Amino acid sequence: MNQVADATLAAAAAPGKTIFGQPRGLATLFLTEMWERFTYYGMRAVLILFMVAAVSQGGLGLDDKTSSSIYGLYIGGTYLLGLFGGWIADRLLGAQRAVLSGGLFIMVGNAMLALGNTPVFYLGLLVTVMGVGLLKPNASAMVAALYPEGGSRRDAGFSFFYMGINLGAFLGSLLVPLFAAWLGWRWGFALPALGMAIGLAQFLWTRHYLGAAGLAAADEQRGSWTPVIVSLVALAVVAAAALTGMLKINAVALAAWASWAMGVLGVVYFLYLLFFAGLNRVERNRALVMVALVAASVMFWAGYEQTGASFNLFADRYTDRHIFGWDMPAGVLQAVNPFFIIVFAPLFAALWIALGKRGRDFNAAAKFGAGLILLGLGFMVMYLASRHVLAGEIVLPTWLVLTYLLHTFAELCLSPVGLSYMTKLAPPRFVGQVMGMWFLSMALGSNLAGQLTGQYDASHLESLPALFLKIFWYGVIAGLVMLALTPLVKRMMAGVR
Repeated sequence: MNQVADATLAAAAAPGKTIFGQPRGLATLFLTEMWERFTYYGMRAVLILFMVAAVSQGGLGLDDKTSSSIYGLYIGGTYLLGLFGGWIADRLLGAQRAVLSGGLFIMVGNAMLALGNTPVFYLGLLVTVMGVGLLKPNASAMVAALYPEGGSRRDAGFSFFYMGINLGAFLGSLLVPLFAAWLGWRWGFALPALGMAIGLAQFLWTRHYLGAAGLAAADEQRGSWTPVIVSLVALAVVAAAALTGMLKINAVALAAWASWAMGVLGVVYFLYLLFFAGLNRVERNRALVMVALVAASVMFWAGYEQTGASFNLFADRYTDRHIFGWDMPAGVLQAVNPFFIIVFAPLFAALWIALGKRGRDFNAAAKFGAGLILLGLGFMVMYLASRHVLAGEIVLPTWLVLTYLLHTFAELCLSPVGLSYMTKLAPPRFVGQVMGMWFLSMALGSNLAGQLTGQYDASHLESLPALFLKIFWYGVIAGLVMLALTPLVKRMMAGVR
């Protein structure tokens, strides 16, 4: 988020120590984000498995459709509340206090999940979502504030930071399912709480290396606490009504309502931007390109987030996980994707640079098209695997590994590219709002992922290949449309590269 006002102070106040030529504060933020992602992806690796597990096995005993809806609401909520977390840091707390508050919320939320009580579990999810919304955008904002000069040094800093994200995701996805299988679900949720506690402790211990970066909200931008307090009171009332049984919340209906609400919000905003924001012709053409990118992003995340939903159920129910006498927990396969990201992200970055130097770099539409087609191909792999399951077979984990490889390539074509292009295409006075729309697309796509998984019915196994085939066609057709739009998009971007 916007911490420009702190950037100059950060440069002046931050201690001069460096690590590999980077500010010492980068290590503070690297470790904070690593432990936050450890917590987030570790819990995500076991979330839907815990919800569908029988009560006699320590789970909640929920049906697949309800569990999938809760999963989608949780993942989507973390992206959606990131918008409010950025506003709170910019206008009220400052990024450092927002990160501390967010980490505390995440730690407490995961501790509530470990209690195992169903109403408290739901409340723990809500608290965790609020924590992620406070911490994640503001940790990134402080990375930028450490480099007021911008340039390639900042790019290198974000590359190190990105590695911290994926290292935490890999370790969390690997260790939390192992811990849950070894000691039980409750202890599986306790490990992420411990991880966030370690991240908070090191942030408190080393935050002085950040200098003034994100230390306080800018006085000229200071906002009011009133909307925050009103929102928290409303949430507390709803939570109390749900905990006492006065209010029954239907997760499936809530997920459907949330999707419509987010979709309408996105449409209304872009209608405003196109027709009422005073854009000139060039800016309006670029805004139309952003509409296409946001729509493609929604479709991508609706498919990609099957990783923690239908793919996790597939790993648990239909995959042979007996390896050299060891029964591998299903959630461990969630670690494959972040491992591939760590391996292949530098190669994709080098590819884009090499193509750019030769004047052959693909524009945003082409990269998005490639990403969506790769996403679709991953679902074709899962469709073929599910046909074997339909025939009564248990399949090898290599089907999932190949799918995750294709989806890793898809993510590297679309996610960082989209983030970069949205900042380039947005009119300077609307950059913050446009980035909000980008995160809204991720929230909507993630919520839709849960609704899509709900179309799989374990009692009617033919619904599984039908689901995978449907998403295959969505991905491939959308990808081909984006590729067909490439020449038009190139003209409408008016020189943005």
